[in-house]
Amino acid sequence: MKKTAALWMICGIVFSLITGCGTSTGSNGKTLVIGIDDKFAPLGFRDEKNDIVGFDIDYARAAAEKMGYEAKFQPIDWNAKESELNSGRIDLIWNGYTINDERKKKVLFTKPYLKNAQVVAVLNKSDIHNLEDLTGKVIGLQAQSSASNALEASDLKPKVKSVSEFKDNVLALSDLKIGRVDAVVIDEVVVRYYMAKEPDTFKLLDESLAPEEYGIGVKQGNEKLLEELQKALDALNQDGTAAKISEKWFGEDKVLK
Repeated sequence: MKKTAALWMICGIVFSLITGCGTSTGSNGKTLVIGIDDKFAPLGFRDEKNDIVGFDIDYARAAAEKMGYEAKFQPIDWNAKESELNSGRIDLIWNGYTINDERKKKVLFTKPYLKNAQVVAVLNKSDIHNLEDLTGKVIGLQAQSSASNALEASDLKPKVKSVSEFKDNVLALSDLKIGRVDAVVIDEVVVRYYMAKEPDTFKLLDESLAPEEYGIGVKQGNEKLLEELQKALDALNQDGTAAKISEKWFGEDKVLK
């Protein structure tokens, strides 16, 4: 009898340990796993304390709260973002994710929420002043990014000497500073953040490669989540929350209505 009681006690302890290790968080157990590039300032990046912060982070938290979820941010390899989504490891792609026709074949998109452009950054002291000056130069950019798509679609691509691909924009700008590349094709919202931090380091060419808009990616077939998310985003626009978050990070309301 004692052995049986002891056995049941052990089983109870094991069961409680197993059930206590679930991945759901929050009081209602509903978690929204959001895939991000954690080096994409000011939209999603790590601060001095290694906490993930940014415009998209605050915006996603506010939307998740409206939906009755808790947001969980999952840094991912940006090269594999659609694979991460389609495998179910993340629920959303949300971090400066440009809407384009190729991606529309792979994911569902919300309505656009921010405007952006692919621009060319060079060192402030550079003698490169326009796109034509990039002929025969080495161009850096983030791999599998909108910058890569913009360059491929431009008349500039056949004229450059070579293209160096980087895991993230931080590495691309670092190589620009030490002279390994002559210019970097990059999101305007991102490079302006770094230009504000290092005002005498970079300059932008007057001509941009491509205007674009950011949206949030949802797995194909999950129209219910897309509708729920869009409803929350619309509510954040209407109650002024989106504008406040934008003013915090950009100094103005840049959110598309």
